[in-house]
Amino acid sequence: MEGQIVKIVSDLHYVSYLGETYPCKCRGIFRKEHITPVVGDYVLFSKEKNLIEEILPRKNEFQRPKVSNIDQAFLITSLKTPDFSLNLLDKLITLMEINNVEPIICITKEDLVDTEELNVILKTLRYYEDLGYRVVSNTDLDTIKKLISNKTSVFTGQTGAGKSTLLNWLNPEWNLETGEVSIALGRGRHTTRVVELFEGFGGKVMDTPGFSALDFNGVSKEKIRDAFREFRDYPCPFKDCMHTKEGECCVKKAVNANNILESRYNNYLSFIGEEIL
Repeated sequence: MEGQIVKIVSDLHYVSYLGETYPCKCRGIFRKEHITPVVGDYVLFSKEKNLIEEILPRKNEFQRPKVSNIDQAFLITSLKTPDFSLNLLDKLITLMEINNVEPIICITKEDLVDTEELNVILKTLRYYEDLGYRVVSNTDLDTIKKLISNKTSVFTGQTGAGKSTLLNWLNPEWNLETGEVSIALGRGRHTTRVVELFEGFGGKVMDTPGFSALDFNGVSKEKIRDAFREFRDYPCPFKDCMHTKEGECCVKKAVNANNILESRYNNYLSFIGEEIL
């Protein structure tokens, strides 16, 4: 029968099937063939033997943390403490685009910035909305719950941005691993130790320590380029243009005409190892 791995502790893989969870081990041949099951994997398993027999094909997979089959990612983006970072935001968006995961920008700590600074940030984020990215506030819980429905979601972002606080607001039972004092009370530090998949609001939410593979090691420059949606609106006359040095590059012209956000373009250059012009 087909189930999904929702948690892994040591050599036990907890498989969810029709509302029940079964602690399973893996066939010995998995280790021989270097097959490593991860949270999110759909599997064929025997509930009588408590044995995973086959890992089904993955939609996508990540190495840090080791998870698979993600539909969308809420990018928890603090406006203050830690400060708003377009570089980090673009890194996360690019990582998700490369892995076929829909990014959703979720801003936090709006109350810590003054009206003028907030308006500047929101104006910048409207550019991302025009690209088709959803932007939500962590205070709009009803919208977030609707977005969770029928999807497998992860919540990730910079340390201290408010991921754990938001998860507790949505459902206090999801984040059981916390510091000495509950984060729901506004104190304490979240200490995610294992990746776990929870059900709720008609969908699934994966609690993770966060995505740490943000250096694009092993990712080609072409994949990074193709992850920038706006570049597709300005097809270049040059085959396989990287939008860096070519004088007639349509993307560079769009940047100069302020049709492409300059910070996005500069972040792109830094991601592929080019000097910012």
